[in-house]
Amino acid sequence: MKGVEYKGVQSVDGPIVIVNRSEDVFFGETVAVRDRFGQKRIGRIIDVSLDYAIVQIFGSTTGIDLKDSTVEFLESPMELRVGEGLLGRIFNGLGKPIDGYPDIISSKKVNVNGYPINPYARIYPKDFIQTGISSIDGMNTLIRGQKLPIFSGNGLPHNKLAAQIIRQARILNSDEDFVMVFAGMGIKYDVAQFFIHTFEESGVLSKVVMFQSLADAPSIERIITPRCALTAAEYLAYEKEMHVLVVMTDMTNYCEALREISTTRGEVPGRKGYPGYLYSDLAELYERAGKIKNSKGSITQIPILTMPNDDVSHPIPDLTGYITEGQIVLDRELAQKDTYPPVAVLPSLSRLMKDGIGPGMTREDHKDISSQLFAAYSKVKSIRNLAAIIGEEELSDTDKQYLHFGNSFEKDFLTQGEFEDRSIQQTLDIGWKLLSLLPKEDLYRINPEFIRKYMEATNSRNI
Repeated sequence: MKGVEYKGVQSVDGPIVIVNRSEDVFFGETVAVRDRFGQKRIGRIIDVSLDYAIVQIFGSTTGIDLKDSTVEFLESPMELRVGEGLLGRIFNGLGKPIDGYPDIISSKKVNVNGYPINPYARIYPKDFIQTGISSIDGMNTLIRGQKLPIFSGNGLPHNKLAAQIIRQARILNSDEDFVMVFAGMGIKYDVAQFFIHTFEESGVLSKVVMFQSLADAPSIERIITPRCALTAAEYLAYEKEMHVLVVMTDMTNYCEALREISTTRGEVPGRKGYPGYLYSDLAELYERAGKIKNSKGSITQIPILTMPNDDVSHPIPDLTGYITEGQIVLDRELAQKDTYPPVAVLPSLSRLMKDGIGPGMTREDHKDISSQLFAAYSKVKSIRNLAAIIGEEELSDTDKQYLHFGNSFEKDFLTQGEFEDRSIQQTLDIGWKLLSLLPKEDLYRINPEFIRKYMEATNSRNI
């Protein structure tokens, strides 16, 4: 009961406190644990039995003893205060302001766990989002309401890429702006400052809500951070009818926190020690993206995860790929060639791309160009492997053309400046310029009418 404190702490193990169950409590209920010095810690119930409740403390459990500590059940789930003043604010992982300004002035509190969305109420995502990045816009298109993760590795520029997407993302042929929600889990201080300074310098900070759980914060805080961020996004999207872009980094740190809690609780481990419910837990977060009937707003997600040892078969990217609608894969070999952004277009995928491009959305030749670039660059990879064995001088003239195309593709199409914002028309025109390096008889994936209409016009403009 709220306002009543019970004595009865049975054990303390890391962030886990086992308390006597003195009344009817529920899973996810917020709990206040007070030590003998009067310091209060907030936690939530993560398991319930007939006699005990297992409480996960958001912070340190130092000072909590078994004899004198008390427990208060607050009769509510963990909630986030939402209101008009969210935009432009910076919060910690639990939704408390850390930017020096007061709390949000609002009486509205929302359950951070979200509410189930009726599948029938969902609208199929179709609206093209222009990021200004050719490797994404041209070949792995982002669609409004989509969840499209970035698979990266340690040391790769995924943060720079995310910041660029946040700065440049917009709906084509529309004056509707995006607002951004950023969730940082276990990120370093310099990474947090990078995003803040980037948003300030580009003038978009007033349209961004930031939630930061730094590396020196309790790891358990990382579990709540994305839920607070997505709760803020849902408020802005479905109540304020805004288009929201949510960037969550790093999902690997989030999963490590889940594994830590699971191990402490003594649960039977799954793959690589992660809990067996890792898939369903990730799905709880990712499935909070989308568009809903009778609402003009939308939530588009870009989760970022660093693959341990660049292993795409690791449980975190593996399960993420099953839930989301594709992935953007960053390549270490391209990064070593000073290619930015180092997007590996062949293993990357956008499952919703086909419905968001073409006449009336981007341009009529978009699908054909994308398909032909995929086919040609795939052949380049095979020819490079052959050249490594027999030597480049032994290749046929056609194969040498493809090698020239591959080098130009990486230099002119994949590579662009950190602040270079290309329109989709520019991206497609560069694609035509590159395809003109190949024999015309090999352009079998392109409508001949488009070759006459666009290739000759592009070459005449000398793009």
